[in-house]
Amino acid sequence: MPKEVIMPALGMAQDEGVLLRWFKKEGEEVTAGEPLMEVATDKVDVQVEAPASGVLTAVTAQEGDEIPVGQVIGLIAAEGEELPPQVESRAKDAPVEEQSAEPPLPSSPVAARIAAEHGVDLADVQGSGGRISKKDVEAHIRSAASAPRVLASPKARRLARERGIDLATLAGSGPEGAVLAADVPLAEQPLPAAQPQPAPALPGAAAEPERQAVSRMWQIMAQRLTDSWTTVPHFYLVREVSADQLINWRKLLAADAAEGTKITYTDMLTKLAALSLARYPRVNSYWNDGEILINPHINVGLAVAVEDGLLVPVIHNADSLRVDQIAARRADLVARAASGGLTPDDFAGGTFTISNLGMYGVDAFNAIVNPPQAAILAVGRIADRVVAVDGQPAVRPMMTLTLSCDHRAVDGARAAQFLDAFVNLIEEPLRAL
Repeated sequence: MPKEVIMPALGMAQDEGVLLRWFKKEGEEVTAGEPLMEVATDKVDVQVEAPASGVLTAVTAQEGDEIPVGQVIGLIAAEGEELPPQVESRAKDAPVEEQSAEPPLPSSPVAARIAAEHGVDLADVQGSGGRISKKDVEAHIRSAASAPRVLASPKARRLARERGIDLATLAGSGPEGAVLAADVPLAEQPLPAAQPQPAPALPGAAAEPERQAVSRMWQIMAQRLTDSWTTVPHFYLVREVSADQLINWRKLLAADAAEGTKITYTDMLTKLAALSLARYPRVNSYWNDGEILINPHINVGLAVAVEDGLLVPVIHNADSLRVDQIAARRADLVARAASGGLTPDDFAGGTFTISNLGMYGVDAFNAIVNPPQAAILAVGRIADRVVAVDGQPAVRPMMTLTLSCDHRAVDGARAAQFLDAFVNLIEEPLRAL
């Protein structure tokens, strides 16, 4: 039997993925283990390997399509294998536009290969004997060669056929004027009447705003933060902390670190926060359908800004790592975040998040809880300030911390105990030893 190619589940909460590109065309031979397609999840782009060797055929998904997890989007068939009459989706809510009015006829791998080489949609081929053979595809190619052919993607041809629209009447927006799926209207419509030209803008009139398209990552980030802001009851605790000893500790760690390892304040705060979470595990919990669940591990996520949005890769088991190990892990995550090389495992299992904007000169800010976590720590810059020391004004390097909490999982007293323990460790880091 041919091997099914499905949209994989690359994350615990993933419901669908976006097919970014095929590395192989329909009809081409593939080898098990080689990259077959690239898929975008809500957090990362991942290359998916071929599950078997053979010929890629019966492809039902085009680049850019959003596909439910588990849906069959193609087959890998050995030479001579018969294809099933219909590729059934495993998803109950398969997109309507991807469902054909009639199930496609089965086709041989050779017929699929020839069709792919000539850009022929097998749905347009008239089969014989209940299947599509090599001769049927060749006959379709010969008949099409005698008539002018409209350049169009297979998905656009299918949509036009289902909606009763002549492709020749559509203006394509693809390469060389090819008609794409987006160019096919929902129903056959008359040409729009000529619209009057707007009058030229008067001097001083307001200009039209610039519209900027956003990436899928940004859209998902916006949706999740909106959900968090509107459904999670936030409260905030703010503490100012002396950074004297933190600065001295960093110098000691930098002197002992291996060559090429850069210790940052974020690395040190990650370690100290993890130790504080071990002491107050309620802050390392989350609210779930009327219950508070305490996470068995302490995995600290670090908010990382990239061009397309915000990512939160995770330092797993941060409480058991040395600061230099955390620094190496953090440097690797940040580098791969910038290059698009993060994997789903890099995001899995976060239980607490740190967002540090001190390097941008920010004194303090309130962060939005990263669901389903119970808390997120916002870190401001270290700056000299006048404070009272033994009743006298003195200049000290100070830092402002803001802890945002989900009141369903953590109350003010427990959050305050955690923050106090964390501040004590910052002001006396030797306690961490």
